[in-house]
Amino acid sequence: MYRIIQHTIFVVIFLSIMVGCSTKKDQEFEKPALYWYQKVMKSIATGNLEKADNYFTSLESEHVGSPLIPEAMLMLMQAHMDNEEYLLANFYLDEYMKRYGNRKNRQFAEFIQIKAAFYGLRSPQRDQKLINDTLKKARRYIQKYPNGEYTPMVETIAVRLEMTRYMMNEEIAALYKRRNKPKAAEIYRERNEKSWLKKEDIRLPKRDWFDWLFN
Repeated sequence: MYRIIQHTIFVVIFLSIMVGCSTKKDQEFEKPALYWYQKVMKSIATGNLEKADNYFTSLESEHVGSPLIPEAMLMLMQAHMDNEEYLLANFYLDEYMKRYGNRKNRQFAEFIQIKAAFYGLRSPQRDQKLINDTLKKARRYIQKYPNGEYTPMVETIAVRLEMTRYMMNEEIAALYKRRNKPKAAEIYRERNEKSWLKKEDIRLPKRDWFDWLFN
């Protein structure tokens, strides 16, 4: 008899816990758009960007046409930028431009994309493709918006990237020379000969590439 009572109590407690968890979980569904938007804002304010991303997913899935979605996207983009999570920042910006981009905000959005890609660089050797792609975007931006508000900043980014690529080519050429591969070294030397930069105009990094690139 005691075992039956004990088993019954266990079952009751287990079911109570499951119902409680289910109720709590159910409370996080079918909420107004403003509810999720406020959750996103609060999570950003407390620095919990993972939660903010999850709340945004709920906002987006439950309220597809809500005018709060583009605002939340821009907030999350900026929050991830501030947190140096540039890939996530770029993700939100890309999505924003696909859905809500227009002539009025495109200039700013394209600038932020270039800026996010630039600050997302970590190692010139590993990020060669990202450097080249970002430099191409920067050049297109300068041609597209020659008198734009953000063009001077993009020009600065482009120069930094040009200098980084130049020094990277020098290092690779020197490496091939040390390994007795003169033809491979010459390829990288020739790339720099086509550049408007000159080696004597570039100050070598005193500490590391990362600090030199951004300072």
